[in-house]
Amino acid sequence: MIVSTEDRILPTAHGEVFTRRWRTDSRKTPIVLMHDSLGCVELWRDFPERLAVATGHDVIAYDRLGFGRSAAHPGGWSDSFIRDEAEQFFPPVRHALDIEHFIALGHSVGGIMAASLAAHHPNHCQALITIAALAFVEDRTLQGIRATQAAFAEPGQVERLRKYHGAKAEWILWAWIDTWLSDSYATWTIEESAPGFACPLLAIHGRDDEYGSLEHLHRVAALGSGGAQKLPLDGCQHVPHREQPETVLDTVARFLQEQGEGRMQSINRLSRA
Repeated sequence: MIVSTEDRILPTAHGEVFTRRWRTDSRKTPIVLMHDSLGCVELWRDFPERLAVATGHDVIAYDRLGFGRSAAHPGGWSDSFIRDEAEQFFPPVRHALDIEHFIALGHSVGGIMAASLAAHHPNHCQALITIAALAFVEDRTLQGIRATQAAFAEPGQVERLRKYHGAKAEWILWAWIDTWLSDSYATWTIEESAPGFACPLLAIHGRDDEYGSLEHLHRVAALGSGGAQKLPLDGCQHVPHREQPETVLDTVARFLQEQGEGRMQSINRLSRA
């Protein structure tokens, strides 16, 4: 399958947003990617293209405001930043790209945001895929963030972020650290950001994830009322799509094929009624 890429800068009321689309020759519902707390479009690396080839769906990724090539965050950062993305910042992107229906796929905090998209856009989100999504704050979460904080304190480490985020790198790093380690976020749960959703769900989580135990996988799956598939991965930490890409791609492709077949069966039943 030939996949072409298309980069666009979208003007929005909140600032310019950088997007990239991996185009296939199909008319299937596009997959929208939500990146992690330190991520951006470029840090998905080759996963979006491989995802497009494996599934036959167009794949769309965008740098959230404050990240990558998008404009600086407009301010007002708060503990509700996950809901804010679903309610305030994603809709202008969806409308500018003329996306009627979509499949949401997110990694880490992007997985929580993808769940929030499913919860807040139920008429448009047809399926949800979460990878290493967190559902609450546990000791392992705090320990993992503190370990990463210590690693970034080493000389030259912040330069890794500047390569992708430029002058926004320090803001990104401390917004992540300060939010998750704050007293006000200690009682956060995914239900605050994604109270529930009716679309089919595939939840993926590494058994050795340094930020969250398998309890997060089960908690995320319990939110869905449209059927949930769970994939716990042995010998896998926080980035399953990079650590075990073939397994993740094969599972996602099979999941989406099942959902497509299920929708066609529903349409056929309605047409015969």
